[in-house]
Amino acid sequence: MGLGGCILLIGGGAILAFATDWKVDTVNVDLVGWIMMLVGLIGVFVYMSIARRRRMVVPPTTTVVQDDEQRYH
Repeated sequence: MGLGGCILLIGGGAILAFATDWKVDTVNVDLVGWIMMLVGLIGVFVYMSIARRRRMVVPPTTTVVQDDEQRYH
């Protein structure tokens, strides 16, 4: 799941938890919203940790080049 999907889960969960007043006999809509927000936050943290590992830059190795004059003397 990408970062956009995680943000979508957080937004949809917040809408279900805070902006609706639906009453369903079999499902607690507020709890579903909280679970969606929690899964979205976990997804953001996992995505960021993976992205940080991908961005790690290995410093280039230095190479020494000798002049032609020094090489043949």
